[in-house]
Amino acid sequence: MTPLLDVQDLTIGFGAAEAVVRDVSFRVMPGETLALVGESGSGKTITCRSILRVLPDAAQIRSGSITYSGAHDKPVDLLSLTERQMRDVRGDQISMIFQEPMRSLSPLHRLGDQVSEVLFLHRNMRSDEARRTVLETFEQVGFPDPERVWRSYPFEMSGGMRQRAMIAMAMVAKPDLLIADEPTTALDVTTQAQVLGLIKDLQRATGMAVILVTHDLGVVANMAESVVVMHRGRVMERGPAAAVLGDPAHPYTRKLFAAAPIIPDVAAPARAEPHDDLILDMRGVSKTYTMRAGGWSKPVAITACHGVDLSLQRGKTLAVVGESGSGKTTCARIALGAEPPDPGGEVFFRPSRDAAPVAIHAMEPEERIAFQRQAQMVFQDPYSSLSPRMRVQDALTEPMEIHGLGTKAERRDKAAEMLRWVGLDASMLSRYPHAFSGGQRQRLSIARALTLDPVLLVCDEPTSALDVSVQEQILTLLENIRDGMGLSYLFISHDLAVVARIADEVAVMRQGVVVEQAPPDTLFYNPRHPYTRALIAAQPEPDLARPIDLGLVAKGAGAPSSWPEAFRFEGLAAPALTELEPGHKVRCHV
Repeated sequence: MTPLLDVQDLTIGFGAAEAVVRDVSFRVMPGETLALVGESGSGKTITCRSILRVLPDAAQIRSGSITYSGAHDKPVDLLSLTERQMRDVRGDQISMIFQEPMRSLSPLHRLGDQVSEVLFLHRNMRSDEARRTVLETFEQVGFPDPERVWRSYPFEMSGGMRQRAMIAMAMVAKPDLLIADEPTTALDVTTQAQVLGLIKDLQRATGMAVILVTHDLGVVANMAESVVVMHRGRVMERGPAAAVLGDPAHPYTRKLFAAAPIIPDVAAPARAEPHDDLILDMRGVSKTYTMRAGGWSKPVAITACHGVDLSLQRGKTLAVVGESGSGKTTCARIALGAEPPDPGGEVFFRPSRDAAPVAIHAMEPEERIAFQRQAQMVFQDPYSSLSPRMRVQDALTEPMEIHGLGTKAERRDKAAEMLRWVGLDASMLSRYPHAFSGGQRQRLSIARALTLDPVLLVCDEPTSALDVSVQEQILTLLENIRDGMGLSYLFISHDLAVVARIADEVAVMRQGVVVEQAPPDTLFYNPRHPYTRALIAAQPEPDLARPIDLGLVAKGAGAPSSWPEAFRFEGLAAPALTELEPGHKVRCHV
């Protein structure tokens, strides 16, 4: 059978520097899923971008060929096509899901208009037909209210929801080849499972092939027929998924597998009982936003979170997990004082054991300046949180300059030290953010948050963009800092394997409310709520013998009105959070 795509001896470089991709070769058969696996900076993304010829201006394809055998009468080398001919290929025959949706989506256009543009350009559809097709695709990728998404701008959506919109844009034209660059990185595990299932369904229906760029070996095990492992621009190992996952031959591949986080099969020893030294205490926190409506319609009230009670012990880690739009990030922003809670909600911060609790939203200016130094945040999307016009040195030293810490030389030394802590070289201080891969930018974001030596760190998906080996390093770093310095973490994540490792307490959120809360040793081995069970069932594992149970995922990830009677509710009329056993709370009808 003729390959749909045949990449041979591809070499890519920047200027006169050494090549960043060297002699890379692989084939993709029609209907096949090929996984490209490797660390950040290994050349995975730039290899895929070369297929569509959307490389940075400074990049040059020095040698090799990329042969495509899709809609053409005969195989054609994509590197020989004119730019006009390539425009007919992009988005129609070959589509790509990019890693950072905020960078790829236009902030000036509604999501519905951006996705339907593909159908206007390549299918010549009428407006009503294109709208209907886009709304169907929005529903397929997990949007609960497709009409609202059609009218929304990217900045009005959470990171995970923006990623869903990118997936919809790439899949709406049903291409022959879908290049997915970390397509589910920003998604919660239940939506990830449903999106992966959707891609499989489209493959069966249309014969579409997929190149899957990922650092999640669990996703590879559930999706790929073939695997290519890359490291420093070279192919280390390639072969059928069963062979590579079941018996990896190269030491680098074995190292990747050893670093992959998993939910342990055996319960860990019980953690010590918590004490009463709270650094952060959220009581009855709710947040409602008023969204504009078109025409003369009344504004629409959107409740992001409702009646949330969370307490963080000093020196501990409280993890908040749940799907995109469940209110996790809103709670984190309220905890940092970036958003005020609705009337009736309170948030207290206690900087030290001997200090009195202070209401964050009633602080005096001097107290707020001190609080901003003591509490820092690692954001979900590193590209939008790092200024593209500032060198890394300026981005890392700016917080210290604002707070008047150290001399210029001391601030630079501190910045260099932070880079080493997160696995980067001090020589990178002179670079700009665009010169780094997605995972490297996330490491920069973590380094910047640590420059002020905070006591509270709010981490919004801090490891979601990192490959497994770097993720292992960052988690070890965060654990060492927490234990050595008494740092406290409010940890937002959709990766249950990461949460199982680092958290002392886990709160599961769905549609703005906490549905279950317990220590991880209890939650992962005795989940009581159907949504928690769905989260655990949806967690991909790097084991071909343990595929995701989409049936169980669908039961728990459905609307709360479809849950078993003991847990069922509609709107905000949720049952109370009830303690069923010491330290284990479940939102259910008693």
